[in-house]
Formats: sequence, C-alpha cells, structure tokens
Amino acid sequence: MRGPHNIWRLIRTGATFERTGAMSVALEAMEAPPRLRLVARIIGWPFKWLGYKGDPALPPVTRAITALGPAYIKFGQVLSTRPDVVGEDLANQLRVLQDKLPPFDTALAKAAIAEELGRPVTEIFADFSEPVAAASIAQVHSAVLADTGETVAVKVLRPGIERAFRRDLDAFHFAAGMIERLLPGTRRLKPTEVVSHFEQTVLGELDLRLEAAAASQFAANTAQDAHFRVPAPVWALSGRTVMVMDWAEGTAMGDVPALRAAGHDLVALSERVLQLFLSHALRDGYFHADMHQGNLKVAANGDVIAYDFGIMGQIDEYTRRVYAEILMGFIRRDYRRVAEVHFEAGYVPADRDVNAFALALRAVGEPIFGMNATQISMAKLLAYLFEVTERFGMQTRTELILLQRTMVVVEGVSRSLNPAMNMWEVARPVVETYIRENLGPRAALRDLKRTALVLGHFGPRMPALLQELIERRVNGPAPTPEPERRRTGWLALGGIAAFALGLIAAQVL
Repeated sequence: MRGPHNIWRLIRTGATFERTGAMSVALEAMEAPPRLRLVARIIGWPFKWLGYKGDPALPPVTRAITALGPAYIKFGQVLSTRPDVVGEDLANQLRVLQDKLPPFDTALAKAAIAEELGRPVTEIFADFSEPVAAASIAQVHSAVLADTGETVAVKVLRPGIERAFRRDLDAFHFAAGMIERLLPGTRRLKPTEVVSHFEQTVLGELDLRLEAAAASQFAANTAQDAHFRVPAPVWALSGRTVMVMDWAEGTAMGDVPALRAAGHDLVALSERVLQLFLSHALRDGYFHADMHQGNLKVAANGDVIAYDFGIMGQIDEYTRRVYAEILMGFIRRDYRRVAEVHFEAGYVPADRDVNAFALALRAVGEPIFGMNATQISMAKLLAYLFEVTERFGMQTRTELILLQRTMVVVEGVSRSLNPAMNMWEVARPVVETYIRENLGPRAALRDLKRTALVLGHFGPRMPALLQELIERRVNGPAPTPEPERRRTGWLALGGIAAFALGLIAAQVL
C-alpha cells in the first residue's frame, strides 16, 4: 500500500545513513557541495536514533545499504562499478554487495530445493557445498550431479525476498509520487515511471525460470562470439525458486591482482568487455543488463564468462539505430549531428535550439577527448550532463534506462581493468560495423524486403481491395462518413503502393 506509512520507511532510510556514518562518507565521495552536506546533517541528526544499526564490522555506506534491504543493495551494486564517480575506496567497499553478502543457512537452501524439485537434495546431487557466493536476491552453491558427475552451480532465492522487495518498492513509489507533487520541475525525469520500470525489472528476477530462459536465449545469440561464454541451464532441475546451470570456472573479474598474476592482458580484457556489450546491444538488441564484476569471470584461456541473467535488456531496431548514431557522433566529435539525432528521435523538444544543444554536448564530449581518462572527474561530468538535460527539457526515456545504466556499469568495469581506457576509441569498430550494416543503402533495401514479406501476407486480398476502390470511384461510395471514406481510400492506395515497392525491392535483392 503506497500510503503515508511509507514516510516512516523513508525517515528510517535517512536515519540509517546518519546513524551508520554513511551520510557524510557518501556525500564526500560524491563531491557534494559543503552546503548540501550541512543541510543533510541538520535534517538527519534529529532522527539518527531511528536508523538501523547494521553490521558494525562493515564500512559505513555498505553497512547502511545492507541494513536497508535488497532494493538499496541493487543501487549500491551500480555505484560499486564507478570508482570514477564515488572514489576508489568507496567503490571497493561496495563490491561486497555484488556477491559477498551474508548467506542464509544451507539447510534452508536444501529445503527450498527439495520443495521446488520434489526430490531430496541427496538424491539429485552427489555433493552439495556451502554457499560460494551470496547477493541481494539469491545465493549460489557448487554441486555435483548424482547421475552424471558433472559440476554445476545451484542458485536458490533468499527466503522472503519477494516480500522484502515489495516493501522497499512500495516506499520508492511513495517517494517518487511525493517528489513529483512537491517539485514539479522533476516531472520531466518521470520518477514514478522510473520506479515502475525498476519494479518490473527486479520482480522478473524473482522467477528463476525466466532467468533460465534468458540464459538460453543469450547463449543462442552469442554462440559465435569469440572469447565469450554463457553457462547453459539444466532445465530439468530448474524452477521458480531454484536454477541449476553449468559451472563457470574462472577468476572473478573484480579480482584485478589475481587476473594480473594469472597473466591475463588487462587492457585487452577491458576492451573486450565493452565491445561485447555494445555488440550485444546493437547487433541483437538483447544484452546482459547487470554486467558488474560479480557477474563476470575470466577463464584460463582469457574468455569472458557471463552469468546471472536475472536482468536482461531489450531494445527495438529503431532505438538501436538512434543509439548507434549518437555514439558515432561522439566518436567523430560531430556534436551537431548528435544534437540533430536527439531532435529527430524526439528526445529533445522541437522548440529548443539545436545549435545551443550541440554546443552543450561539445562541453560534455570534449573533456573526454582532451584529457587522459584518469584525469576526468566523472562525478562533475555527470552533474553537468544533468544540467544540460534540465536546460533543454529532456525527459527520461524509460525504454532506455537499462541501456544507459548498463553502459555506465560496463564502462566502470572496463576502467577498473584499465583506468586509462578511452571508451570512444574502443567503441569505434563495433559502432562503425553496425552503422555500415544497418544505416547504408544495403540496409534500406533489406528494410524494403522485410516490408515486401509482410505485405505479401496480404497479397490474396489486394485484388479485392483494388476492385472495391475502383467501384467506389466509379459508382459512388456507400453512405460512409466522409472522414472514414477518405481514410479507407488512402489506406487502400497506400497498401497497393507499398506492396508494389516491396515487390520491386524483392526482385532487386
């Protein structure tokens, strides 16, 4: 229920950050203005005693986030990939949230498996380990299948996790609604839609059958990708609360010293991660949307292994083309074209000045080209980008949230391996290949061929439509309202013309 009782939940959120000392640490890491830090302390201090205590053994911010619950942990996982935004120390502290949270009892996991699969664990597995990884929603055990001797990963949902998430999401919905009512200027950011999108994404993670399906689809899409692997699900042993997959053997992507000691080329790895993500997003329109270090390993031969497919992103072909043109514009430093694409796609209101917008984009892009990546303050850059979106009335595009979020995460993962990485140069070959194959004359002909194939389904009806149109023109129309008569005539003519064009394109191809 999204009622005023959520005020209590939000107060406790602020109070928890104040009680654990996370408030000042987080604001300092984000380079917040001193005035904002003072205001936060003044507001938070009277309610400090209401906050959760958390685990005193953890650093302040990690302590606060883990005490508040799974939805907050999800946000912390994103920040853990961005040392250039929150600082190296805080990012390292937050990486605990990726796969090193306190696990729940193994006996509870075995009971959940037996209930889901209808058989005792000892009958299914010859060996079943203690938890090897634990995150916000589930934990993972290593096991050996009794019938084949194959080593597998067994993922089990945390008990009561859905109820905990719904409680947090309820408070988020309430907060978003209050923000929109009290601060009308924030409506362009669509807080309520953003929270709804987050809710749909997270609740999808709570059905492991969907994750198994996502893993299967992703594996099929990427089967030909060099140096990339996706563990296959074991369908017979997967259900709503339990999923069994092939075991992924490798070094954790977040363990940079271990990767270096194993002899892996960190520069090549950083480029591979970013290019793989862009290939999946642009080529397939289907990408892993939770690619932090806790969900990536590196095999002994250098292959990148991805797992945990609870959050997958999907974008349509038109959006992919817009996204590719924007990226290519930045790569070529053609800010005028980047601005034009934003206007053409409707991302910026038509009444704004395209030249002024291009100039603002130049102020965003040039620092990235003009300085070494280690010298760029991403926190300041993102703050300026937010100012630009506000100045030009850009509204949040909920269909792009996962794409933008994942881009931020993946770039952060790549820079953790190679802090001097230039994102634009690494992205160039992937984006250029996509544009060459999807935005040129060959792509236009391919689109016409698709149109012909679709219209071909209506081929048997075309003679009747044409005859009806001619009879109406010769004998006069039936007593149909004028707007409807015009619409029908133009639809028929348009259909015939499009069909003819499609046939011509098919012949050409």
